[in-house]
Amino acid sequence: MKTKFFIAIITLISTFSLQAQQQKGIIGTSNWMDNWSNFKPANIEYSEATNIIAGTIDKDTKLLKRNVYQIVGIVYVTNNAILSIEPGTVIRGDDKTCGTLVITNGAKIMAEGLETDPIIFTSNKGTTERKPGDWGGIIILGKAPINKLGGIATLPFNLEATLNHYGGTDVDDNSGILKYVRIEYSGRKLSALKELNGLSLAGVGRKTVLSNIQISYSNDDSFECYGGELNMNNLISYRTTDDDFDFTQGAQINISNSIAIRHPFSSDISGSRCFEVDSYDKIENTDMTKKMTKINASNITLVNLEENNQGLVRESAHIGENTFFNLTNSVVSGFSPFILLNGDIGNGDENLSKISLKNVMANNCNGGITSESSSNDAGIKNWYSKPEYAIEFTKIKSSDLFLAPNIKGNTDFRMRQNNLASSQN
Repeated sequence: MKTKFFIAIITLISTFSLQAQQQKGIIGTSNWMDNWSNFKPANIEYSEATNIIAGTIDKDTKLLKRNVYQIVGIVYVTNNAILSIEPGTVIRGDDKTCGTLVITNGAKIMAEGLETDPIIFTSNKGTTERKPGDWGGIIILGKAPINKLGGIATLPFNLEATLNHYGGTDVDDNSGILKYVRIEYSGRKLSALKELNGLSLAGVGRKTVLSNIQISYSNDDSFECYGGELNMNNLISYRTTDDDFDFTQGAQINISNSIAIRHPFSSDISGSRCFEVDSYDKIENTDMTKKMTKINASNITLVNLEENNQGLVRESAHIGENTFFNLTNSVVSGFSPFILLNGDIGNGDENLSKISLKNVMANNCNGGITSESSSNDAGIKNWYSKPEYAIEFTKIKSSDLFLAPNIKGNTDFRMRQNNLASSQN
């Protein structure tokens, strides 16, 4: 009797586990975006700053909820110092001086908010004046590996030369915690070729905790990783101007249960994507003996709010050569085409085997997986038509596909159960 009972329990657990593995898009028994996220940050009247943060923080410092802080100019956390931030603290970036927070190599940021009391980095402008790029954003420089020649690099953001370096050999490097954090209206364009991101992670190691982070209205990328090795989950990118998730320089990333919500007219004129995945900018600057970029993305939702193919939004993901990209248990809705591959990838087994898409729904996408070189398209289409990839092409309205895809109300982009059930059959 006991044996049968245990077998029944194990069978039940296995069934639930299998169902969880098969669910597409963001998952959760409840809507994990409730309480801490905000899709209408322009409506929030934040208090005026009571404290100014400027210059260098070279000793352990704590920011308190009872104060409102303003970042003036580029603020560096140095000398292995720890910057701790209480839940509910509001930090405003100064627009005139392009307020930017830089956690340098060896220092830490401990910004662990609560679901009911998130930490907020936002513009110092009033509700009617806020716009993408009001301030710089957050930059974290770590000691984890990158694949640039020499193993050490600098970011092109006009930072102090002696403090602007990242990379190394420590995959377990720990730059701290960002959890239940919102970053709003960041990503200042310094020049035509230099653009800050909402959150720049350069050579950041896997002991760094990155969870429940929403980046809204960035004027460049929301999240960009330059090398490093990270586990990231429950991320929200909303109305960024350029890419939602940008990975390069040999980044080794596991990203799960995360969402990019694109607005058709919040895009760079050169074209913007949810995923921009490359191993390098220039092969001549790359140590080809090092790891190439590898992204494992699971339970991802990528959605374009415009369903009539208007605006500047194009493909959901652009994949570069010599790059590994695994997308599983995910839903992609409203892009043109579904995914675009670099023209140098070709259509042979050696290259296409690096790019795996399994249990993925491509909904309302105008085109499938295509190449910048159209001569590769036939071979690519044949490769991804194999049964093991199980890419499902559908035409479902967002209101029927997701529980509550209206960002003006209680936003919930989990899939409706009837669509989930049909996709599993």
